[in-house]
Amino acid sequence: MSQPIRIGIAGLGTVGAGTVKLLREHAELLALRCGRPLQVVAASARDRKKDRGVDLAGIRLESDPLALATAPDIDVVVEVIGGSDGVARQVIETAIAGGKHVVTANKALLALHGSTIAAQAEAKGVILGFEAAVAGGIPIIKALREGLVGNRVKRLYGILNGTCNYILTTMRESGRDFADVLADAQKLGYAEADPSFDVDGIDAAHKLALLTAVAYGRPVDFAGVYVEGIRKVGALDIRFAEELDCRIKLLGLARETEHGIEQRVHPCLVPKTAPIASVDGVFNAVAVEGDFVGQTMFEGRGAGAGPTASAVVADLVAVARGHGLPAFVVPAARLASSPGSPIERHRGAYYLRLMVLDRPGVIADVTAALRDEQVSLESMLQHGRARGPDDTVPVVLTTHVTEEAAMRRALQRIAGLAMLREKPILIRIEDL
Repeated sequence: MSQPIRIGIAGLGTVGAGTVKLLREHAELLALRCGRPLQVVAASARDRKKDRGVDLAGIRLESDPLALATAPDIDVVVEVIGGSDGVARQVIETAIAGGKHVVTANKALLALHGSTIAAQAEAKGVILGFEAAVAGGIPIIKALREGLVGNRVKRLYGILNGTCNYILTTMRESGRDFADVLADAQKLGYAEADPSFDVDGIDAAHKLALLTAVAYGRPVDFAGVYVEGIRKVGALDIRFAEELDCRIKLLGLARETEHGIEQRVHPCLVPKTAPIASVDGVFNAVAVEGDFVGQTMFEGRGAGAGPTASAVVADLVAVARGHGLPAFVVPAARLASSPGSPIERHRGAYYLRLMVLDRPGVIADVTAALRDEQVSLESMLQHGRARGPDDTVPVVLTTHVTEEAAMRRALQRIAGLAMLREKPILIRIEDL
């Protein structure tokens, strides 16, 4: 058997410790599958005495993660520190400059600097693996880079954040509102004390930017992702969606249009018949439509020690086998410079919820604003008369396909109507 591939793990948190555990428990199996042992030589940790629930015997512990990037007895550095800059970026770039392969789970760093880092790795002839950066244990990067490489990707979309999916699922099942379910998710450990990274869509946008780059062979363009989170989605919207035979999901979507590559992250109404509508709880799913293969869908756990460690080790096996590919499929110098398509050019159908005074002429004013922007209505839902002192009733309108810019102009007019009692809620409807 060949010489072992020597590994340094920068960060012994949940993912780092999970990676050590997997490598030790499956050592013989992995050596058989990749033709050489995978040996953890060293790791870095801020607290070197902490019990991480994994055997660290024989592993050299460093307090400075940069020591792994320059150590002569390490062939590949696994970066699981996190953060879009700072020490994580220093570790990766120093390791690459020293001729070491890099495996990372750091979607934030790659979303902002991925194209630059990929070019550095290519110039040094080393592998940059980031399967663990998107959708946890789902092998979606390898699927795009290898299994589906013969296809032109027509569209991809997915549930890319388990926290948001858990919250929306629980809202539907319990009838409770966002704030109440978020508080429970925080108690259960599904949401951070500061949940903004997840619930405002930033985490999903990082992942979508990477998927788009791999699928379309273009530089990572996080700035080009339109982002909305789920804070505005209420229990009332969940109920109306059910009445429309739909479910509300936070999706990341990318497709090639006549105006360029469209990248969007926002809540969507999706038909209950769509496979992704039944992906619930903390699970992730990614659908890819290829011109030859048709639609494929990948589903699984998007976070956690086990699933993410599984993805890290998949990249380590690729390194051990010498299976090096350009990070974004196409060589760095040939990445397409195709423009991004702004959200205003998006064409689709819309769900619009209004809380209005129950008065004659209200609907006429709303439909006039839509008519003047050439927005055609498909349906309207209103149940009964208003009750209570505020005399307010919800009205839901759905539209036919129209351009986003026109819908925004109409919405601006509607928001200024005196009979409105709350800010209008607009959710895009996706035909999946």
